Amino acid sequence: MKLQRKNRLRALSLGAVAVSGALALTACGSDDTGTKSNASGGATTGSASSIKCDDAKGQLLADGSSAQKNAIDAWVKEFSAACSGVQINYKGGGSGAGVTAFTQGQVAFAGSDSALKPEEVTASKNICTGGGTGIDLPMVGGPIAVGFNVPGVDKLVLNASTVAKIFDSKISKWNDSAIAKLNPGVKLPDLKIQAFHRSDESGTTDNFTKYLIAAAPSDWKYSGGKAWQAKGGQSAPQSSGVAQQVKQTSGAIGYMELSFAKDGIKAASIDTGASAPVEATVENATKAIADAQVIGTGKDLSLKLNRATKADGAYPITLVTYEIVCDKGNKSDTLAATKAFLTYIASEDGQKVLSSIDYAPMPADIIAKVRTTVAGLS
Repeated sequence: MKLQRKNRLRALSLGAVAVSGALALTACGSDDTGTKSNASGGATTGSASSIKCDDAKGQLLADGSSAQKNAIDAWVKEFSAACSGVQINYKGGGSGAGVTAFTQGQVAFAGSDSALKPEEVTASKNICTGGGTGIDLPMVGGPIAVGFNVPGVDKLVLNASTVAKIFDSKISKWNDSAIAKLNPGVKLPDLKIQAFHRSDESGTTDNFTKYLIAAAPSDWKYSGGKAWQAKGGQSAPQSSGVAQQVKQTSGAIGYMELSFAKDGIKAASIDTGASAPVEATVENATKAIADAQVIGTGKDLSLKLNRATKADGAYPITLVTYEIVCDKGNKSDTLAATKAFLTYIASEDGQKVLSSIDYAPMPADIIAKVRTTVAGLS
């Protein structure tokens, strides 16, 4: 399967998508062969069919979730090959930075692993003209891996209680009895735990702590949010920074999107109370997202996940990244490019890219609503 994926990614790279990093959930299927419009209105053969450039041109600035950075990079390379008249620059500085940039009118759209707060919706009305407002469009899903680097330990099972206590500095050694009980037969070293969390405001932190609040309320007493609240531990910026620290630190543990849990970082399975511990995989994240409810009003499509799920095979530490735009009143000079890009990434072909790079595509009923909303942006 690794060879097949390698060949798939090479083919995508030659055809238009060179995937940077590795944010891929699973799929090892074959590419679709179709046509896509190029910037001059012609058609080229590629893995994604009918990317419509329309009148899109110029530079498109965006910022936000680092969790989706690898997905955005893959999409941008595919889209740019078809629509050479558009330059897309996605900074990936974190969800907090992205939302702030959006509400200040600095970017055409933002990416956030958390839906807009009421005060952020209010702020968006200052830059969404003609009575428009900022809305959340769920576009990228995936598991938040609890990545670890423990010498001699290849597989590890944790539950909500142990995860909460580790990140709250209540469990400090890898051979703690609570961890040992979940891992019979595993030789756990007498080694200090080095827990890493995000230093920047992050939707990944928000989703990670929402899981702890829901699944381990007696062990996690913090209110949650994008900023880390627990005492102790060490910090690093963005998902890539946390992953780098875990990779190079013996005894380390941290939370990051699955695609960052590689090159010496292993992902713990989570004992949810289901029939078996659940691995952090794209398929298992999709099972959790499929159980989500749309709680947004109007054109907003924000979701509520069941983070305390005990369903077999449903990975509970899962996030959804939203693309945030104005429902109406987007800047006229970037509207065409924004719509064209969002139309592509919400398309069947765009979503297929996710499953090849450790991200979870949106369930069919949810992404259908996203496509309808994108088509109506003005």
